[in-house]
Amino acid sequence: MQYRALGKTDLQVSMICLGTMTWGEQNTLEEAHSQLDYAFDHGVNFIDTAEMYPVPPKAETYTRTEEIIGQWSKLQTQRDKVILATKVVGPSEFMTWVRDGQPRLNRDHIRSAIDASLKRLKTDYVDLYQLHWPDRSTNFFGQLGFKTKEDEEMTNIEETLDVLSEIYKAGKVRHFGLSNETPWGAMTFLQKAKEKDAPRMVSIQNPYNLLNRTYEIGLAEVSCRESIGLLAYSPLGFGALTGKYLNGKKPAGARLTLWERFGRYTNPRGIQATEKYVQLAKSHGLSPAQMALSYVNSRPFVTSNIIGATSLDQLKENIASVSLELSPEVVDGIENIHNEISNPCP
Repeated sequence: MQYRALGKTDLQVSMICLGTMTWGEQNTLEEAHSQLDYAFDHGVNFIDTAEMYPVPPKAETYTRTEEIIGQWSKLQTQRDKVILATKVVGPSEFMTWVRDGQPRLNRDHIRSAIDASLKRLKTDYVDLYQLHWPDRSTNFFGQLGFKTKEDEEMTNIEETLDVLSEIYKAGKVRHFGLSNETPWGAMTFLQKAKEKDAPRMVSIQNPYNLLNRTYEIGLAEVSCRESIGLLAYSPLGFGALTGKYLNGKKPAGARLTLWERFGRYTNPRGIQATEKYVQLAKSHGLSPAQMALSYVNSRPFVTSNIIGATSLDQLKENIASVSLELSPEVVDGIENIHNEISNPCP
């Protein structure tokens, strides 16, 4: 395993971060703990979860993933060797089961959320606490265009930073990060934190994969120049880049088979690009999944690559991607495909 600094902190996180959002929906507690044990034994020290997991979000499963992690024995016996990240939800019109049904990134909600997460995780602190999405209207979750909203209600970033300072001083959180953020949001949080002597954001968790490289357009420079690296999620495009959905296939139990709402990476242009990436990998004797993951691993603005799996075989293959270094010929092939079909699934 390889390790990288988390922002400007003294924490060294594994290049592979274990994602957990299937636990409690597609995976049982026993399966989740098997994944945790295998990953931990192979050098993965970074675990990412969220209060709203598993997905798709439902009232009856809300918080189940954190509870599953809280029951993992090594989190209690080797807490100092585990870097644990979770998230607090932003505004949502449909998650009526979260707190009062109108979650915000304000003082009351964040204080309530962190205490509840700590109780479920059975720990006194989390190493990284992330704002799951902005408390304002902006272009995230697949939106490219930005539209302003008149008379929009939003929590001031100053108030959010004030409460983050409170829970930091209380010892409940070691560091903070952003998620589904924009260049404006990232730079504003950094600027306001400096002005207020508040905790500095150390990471940004956004989607990044061969089908969606929009992070490179504005945020990659922010990551490199401000030491606020990317925690890349969906590095396999919901599994599409493995090639398992090509030719109309619908593998039993797979996410895109179970829920049509996750079809973001299987539009016509996305399928066309995926076919080319899969063909490129196979022509060089590579696993399509490992090629896609290795490319993400190699980017200088990436701190850690968040992989998720529903089986141990998938997990083993994904973790092994850290040992794969792509040849110049493969990288050139990837860039040629990207230039031909750029960001088909933003």
